[in-house]
Amino acid sequence: MPESSKRDVAVVLSGGGINGVLLELGFLKRLREDPIWSRIGWIYGTSAGALAGTMAALDRLDDLEEFLLGLQPEDAFRPRPIWRLPGGPHDYTLPATIAGRIGGPYELGSALAAAQIELIVFATDVSDNPDADETRDFELRYPSHSTEPESMGRAILASAAISGLVLPVSVDGVIATDGGWVRNFPFEHAYRNPEVAAIAAFRYIPSYRPTDSAYLERARERLERFRAVPPVRALLAEVHLAQERAERGEPAHYGEMIVRLMRVAFARNVVLEERLAEERETSVAELRRLREDVVAAAVAAAPPWRRRRLRSELGDRFGAARFPFRHDRHVPTLIVRSTPGGDSLDPTFRNAHWPDEAKRSLIERGYRLTDEALADRERLEEWSRVSG
Repeated sequence: MPESSKRDVAVVLSGGGINGVLLELGFLKRLREDPIWSRIGWIYGTSAGALAGTMAALDRLDDLEEFLLGLQPEDAFRPRPIWRLPGGPHDYTLPATIAGRIGGPYELGSALAAAQIELIVFATDVSDNPDADETRDFELRYPSHSTEPESMGRAILASAAISGLVLPVSVDGVIATDGGWVRNFPFEHAYRNPEVAAIAAFRYIPSYRPTDSAYLERARERLERFRAVPPVRALLAEVHLAQERAERGEPAHYGEMIVRLMRVAFARNVVLEERLAEERETSVAELRRLREDVVAAAVAAAPPWRRRRLRSELGDRFGAARFPFRHDRHVPTLIVRSTPGGDSLDPTFRNAHWPDEAKRSLIERGYRLTDEALADRERLEEWSRVSG
C-alpha cells in the first residue's frame, strides 16, 4: 500500500493480557488492509495494547504473530513454587522472552523513535509518595518520539506488567506497573490530540472463569498428615475457612481479593472512558447546532447593514469559548469490542499450555469483528470519507 503524506488517524488499543493481544493482532491485520492504514500517525496503547502497538508502529505484525504463536505461560509469567496460588507473585519472564525473540528495550525504543507512527504507552506510577501531592495523578505517559530509547523499551514492559501477577518495573527511577489501573483504554488522549481527524480503536471486554478452589482441597489433604503439629492445625483451620468462603462465591484469600479489585478497577475506568467520549461527542454536536441556531436568529433580527459584521463577531466569540473537551469538531470513531469467547486463555500457571488452535481462533475473531465493523453500513459512508 503506498504511503500517505497525510497522517491524521489515531489507533487506540486497550489492555487485555494474552487474550487481548491476540484479538488486537487480528484487529490490526484487518486494519492494515484498509486505506486508513497509511494515514495512521499515532497508536495509543496500554498493557497488551502497548506490545501490539509496538509491533504495529514498526510494521512487524507478522513477527508479532510468530511471537504470539510461540508464546507459552512460562515465557510471560512464571510462578514461584512457594506462591503457587491464583494471584500469587510470579517472576516476570516476558522481558527476557521479548528481548530474545523480538528485541531488547534499547533496540525497540530506537526503532520506535525512527518510525513514522508514534507510539504512546501508559503505565501506573506506584513509587513511594511520602509527601501528599494533590497534583499527582499516577499516570505515566511515554511518547516514542520524545522518550529516550531505553526508557521507552522499559515503559512498554512496565505497561504490560500485570500487577496481579508480577512486581513493578523501574523506568528512570520511577516504579511503574500495569497501565490498566489508570488508563486501560487510552481513548481520551487520542481524542484530545488536535491533529487527529479519526480514531480506530479496539476495546477488550474480559470474561472470567469461576475460581477453581480445588487447590484448597489439595492443600488440606497434604496438611492433614501433619495435623498433630499445632501450627499446622491452625493453618488447616484457615484453609477450611477459605474453602467455605470459596463455596459462597467470596474471595478465598487476600490474593484473590486483590485480583478481583484489579478487574473491577480496569473494567470501571474503561467504561467511564468510553462513556465520557460518547458524552463529549454529543456535546460537540449539540454545541454546533446551538451555535448555528443562535447565529442564524441573531443575524436575522439584526438590520441588514449589521448582519455581516455580527455574523463574524458571533463566530469569533464562539471560537474563543473554551470547554474541557475539544469542541466544534466531530471526530469519526470506529470502536471494535470483543470478549475472548470460548477460546479464553488463562495467563497463570493454572493453564500450563496455550494451544495454537485457540490462539489462531482469537486472532481470527479480532480480524472478523473488525471486518464487520468496517462494513457496517451505518458507519461506512462517514468512515469512507476519512479513509478515502
